Amino acid sequence: MLRLNDGVPELAGPCGPEPWYLEVGPDEDPVEVVSRLSANLLGPPLLAHSTSWRRGRGGVILSFIVVIADGQAPDFEGVPIGRAELARNSATEAARSIAAAQVIEHGLRHLSWLAKEDQVVKGVLSDEWKRLLEGYVPEPFQHV
Repeated sequence: MLRLNDGVPELAGPCGPEPWYLEVGPDEDPVEVVSRLSANLLGPPLLAHSTSWRRGRGGVILSFIVVIADGQAPDFEGVPIGRAELARNSATEAARSIAAAQVIEHGLRHLSWLAKEDQVVKGVLSDEWKRLLEGYVPEPFQHV
């Protein structure tokens, strides 16, 4: 769950800055589940977008960036988001370990690309978000 607090991106939510782990049933749409739970707990999100997947915890973990409006859910604890190196391995293997900060970095780079290329994302993000995301640049695959 991401928000801007005086121009600084924060990770926040009902669990504070901790990631949410949700189990999704086989007949449920993960985007709908994330959007619905976010809306129920914080109010309607501006954006809920899956940015990556990986195996873990006995299943597949989908990572989402959920952006809420400025000033939305001010009572929930948040922590500023710093920059992180992306998790990497080889051209044919996933990274052996992936820290939460690396997932967030990847998600913000993905969101930066969408803010330039996707009309829906362009339309929902504020100018402040778009300016902030200019500093997050998707990188080409480095192991080829």
